[in-house]
Amino acid sequence: MYITELYKPHNTGYESEKDDNSVLKLSDMRKHSRLTFADLNRLRMAHDVRKVEHESKLEKITKQYKLPAAAPAGGMI
Repeated sequence: MYITELYKPHNTGYESEKDDNSVLKLSDMRKHSRLTFADLNRLRMAHDVRKVEHESKLEKITKQYKLPAAAPAGGMI
């Protein structure tokens, strides 16, 4: 978890309101050890959100470190 996640509202795809923050025990894993389609869908949505965030971050970085436009050829001497 990042510290910025504490102060920003969560994006859709990471968590829903019905998710709780309870800690799983080993006995919980024995009872329910299968992934459901809802779990897989939530993982897919989280992956898609992370992918979009990563692409937007790369766009900002390329814009920030882009080489300046070259001076015109007939410029001042």
